[in-house]
Amino acid sequence: MTRDVRIIGAPSDYGANRRGVDMGPSAIRYADLAAGIEVTGATVHDAGDLAVPRAEERDPDREQPTVGKAKFLRETREVSRTLADAVADSLADGEFPLVLGGDHSIAIGSLAGTARDAEVGAVWFDAHGDFNTPETSPSGNVHGMPVAAALGKGSFADATWARADGLREENVVFVGLRDIDEHEREAINESDVTAFTMSDIDERGISTVVEEALDVASAGVDGVHVSFDLDWLDPNEAPGVGTPVRGGATYREAHWALEAVANRDAEDGILRSMELVEVNPILDQSNRTAEMAAELAASALGKRIL
Repeated sequence: MTRDVRIIGAPSDYGANRRGVDMGPSAIRYADLAAGIEVTGATVHDAGDLAVPRAEERDPDREQPTVGKAKFLRETREVSRTLADAVADSLADGEFPLVLGGDHSIAIGSLAGTARDAEVGAVWFDAHGDFNTPETSPSGNVHGMPVAAALGKGSFADATWARADGLREENVVFVGLRDIDEHEREAINESDVTAFTMSDIDERGISTVVEEALDVASAGVDGVHVSFDLDWLDPNEAPGVGTPVRGGATYREAHWALEAVANRDAEDGILRSMELVEVNPILDQSNRTAEMAAELAASALGKRIL
């Protein structure tokens, strides 16, 4: 499928508790990201990185919500607003926004931008649920909150910068969860989102789970946002992440999942935007995780063996 792809780097590490993930966009680009995408017939435009001040230059507790804790809240808001505008501008210009993180808090901006003028669903490939709020988070790290923020949960209800009002809760699907906080589990079960765990993949197979996830995410909406956290993969496959969890997806399962996204997009044109997050080169081995990210982006955009 021929398309124009705009690469947007969001080198934020405000949402995580381990430094280094801000270098993720550079590492993914270095892994021949653009060349891999161009193989699909797409034209690639690299918009560079958003200007993100270093976390070491900021006070993580300068601004806090009325209830609970959220580190670097002011900075996260600034990045989210800027990224939302960049994603929305890309779509308005007829380009596909491919966002490179940075930690997963950047998804707040990606979702706000892609849902600005449309109703959208989301497929969330992640070991974690990212469904905490400042009231429930045990750490205060915002990379564990982007789905809750986009859906206006808890203290995010009044945060217009965080809410993605065009994101329909019943079209949000988690795929491959395996590390969920107690309060987060309760919130997910009480919500209208759909959640598949790694146990579901073990029992039913990656093909069945991903196809069902795409059915749910795309039902009755204008398009689907795909959020891919590299810690969805098993740490043996992708070691360069800040919060590794054993028992994740294999190399081939990951490629199959994103090839399925591309196949559905070729049939129905569902894919609206995408992000790849949590690549931390400091923790990586020979840029292996960044290379995985680049390969997976190409698979999602239509790269094939034959």
